[in-house]
Amino acid sequence: MEHRDVVSWNSMIGGLTKVGELREARKLFDEMPEKSIITWNTVLNGYVKAGEMEEAFQLFESMPQRNIVSWSTLVMGYSKAGDMDMARVLFDEMPVKTLVPWTIIISGYVEKGFTKEAIELYDRMERNGFKLDDGTVISILAACAESGSLAMGLKVHDSIERLKFRCSVAVCNTLVNMYAKCGSLDKALSVFNGMSKRDVVSWNVMLQGFAMHGHGREALCVFERMKKEGFKPDRVTFIGVLCACSHAGFIDEGIQCFYAMEKDYGIVPEIEHYGCMIDLLGRGERLKEAFMLVNTMPFEPNAVIWGTLLGACRLHGATELAEKVLDHFKLDRTDPGNYSMLANIFAAAGDWDGVATVRLQMKSVGVQKPSGASSVEIDNEVHEFTVFDRSHPNFDSIYGMVHRLAQDLKRVSHPKDATLPVEVGELVI
Repeated sequence: MEHRDVVSWNSMIGGLTKVGELREARKLFDEMPEKSIITWNTVLNGYVKAGEMEEAFQLFESMPQRNIVSWSTLVMGYSKAGDMDMARVLFDEMPVKTLVPWTIIISGYVEKGFTKEAIELYDRMERNGFKLDDGTVISILAACAESGSLAMGLKVHDSIERLKFRCSVAVCNTLVNMYAKCGSLDKALSVFNGMSKRDVVSWNVMLQGFAMHGHGREALCVFERMKKEGFKPDRVTFIGVLCACSHAGFIDEGIQCFYAMEKDYGIVPEIEHYGCMIDLLGRGERLKEAFMLVNTMPFEPNAVIWGTLLGACRLHGATELAEKVLDHFKLDRTDPGNYSMLANIFAAAGDWDGVATVRLQMKSVGVQKPSGASSVEIDNEVHEFTVFDRSHPNFDSIYGMVHRLAQDLKRVSHPKDATLPVEVGELVI
C-alpha cells in the first residue's frame, strides 16, 4: 500500500491479535506513526486474552489516554487470571463506570467463589441506579452456574422478579441452567414451565439438568414433551438423552435413541455421541459390545473414548479387556488420569507388579495426578478443600473434626457382621 491510514494499521494489528500473533502485532504497533485509542485497546485486549497480564499492565500504564474500554479490558483480564485484588483496585480507580465493568467484576467474584463480595457489589450497583440488561443478567447467572453459587443466583432472580424485568428466552434459559447446575432442579423446572416461549436450547438445558443429577426418567419425559410440542431434537439433545440413560442405567432406551438419531432425525452421530454410548454400555457391564462399537466407529477413537472404556474395565474388574484396550490405545503421557486409572485396574485385579510398573512410569515421565477438590457454600461463601490442604484459616478445627470422625468410625461395627470392626485409614480433606 502506498498510503496507509489509521484504519489500515488497526485492521492489520487487529487481525494479528485475533490469530494470536502478538509479537507481530506489537511490532506493527510500535512502527505505527499515529495511534488511536482503538489501536491501544486492540493490543491491550490481545495481551489480556493471551493471559499476559504483566505486558498488558505495562501497556495500560503507558497509554496517553484511557477510556471505559481500556479500564474494563484490564479489569476483565485480572478477573480471568484470578487476581481479584488487582481487579478490584483497578475497578475502584475507574473514573467513570458503566454497567459493563460492574458486570465484569461481579461475575469475576462469583466465578472465584467470593459470593459475599459479589452480593455486596451487586447491591451497590443497584443503589447507584444501574438497571439490569440481558448481558448483565446472563453473565452473572453463567458465573453462578460455573461456580455453583446458588445464593448469588437467587439474588439475581429476586431482582428480576422485583423489578419486573422482561426476560428474553436467552435469560430464562440461563436461569434454568443456573438452577440446574446448582442442584436446585425444582426451581429450574418451575422457571422452565413458566416460560411463555421456548427454543431448542430451553429443552436441552432442562433435559441436561435432569441428566447430570441422575434423574434419567425425568430427562426422558422432557425429551418426550419436547417432541410432542413440535420441537425437533438436535445433536446436543441426544448427548443429554444418552447421558441421562447412561447415568440412570437405561441401557436399552439409550441404544434405541442412538440408532434413532440418524434414522428418524437425520442427525449423524458424532464422536461425543459414541463416547456417551460407550459409557452407557460400559456402565451396564456390556464391555464386549462397547469394545466392538469402538472398533466400528467411522472415525479414529480419541483419548476420551479409550479412557471411557478403560474406566468401564476398572469398574467391572475386566483386566483382560483392559489389556486389549491398551494394545490399541497408546497411553497419553500427559494425562495423569490415564496412569491412575490403569494402576487402579491392576490393583483391583491384585496385580501389584502392574501397579508398581505404572507408578514407575509416572515418576519417569514426571506426571503427577492433581488432587481433587471439594467445595461447599456456607453463609454465602464458597470454601474449597483438597487433600492435605492447610490454606483454610480454620484448618485446625476442620482437621480436629475429621480426626474425631475417624475415631468414631473406627468404633462402628459393620451392620452385616457386628463382630468385625470397620478398619478406617487416615482421613484427609
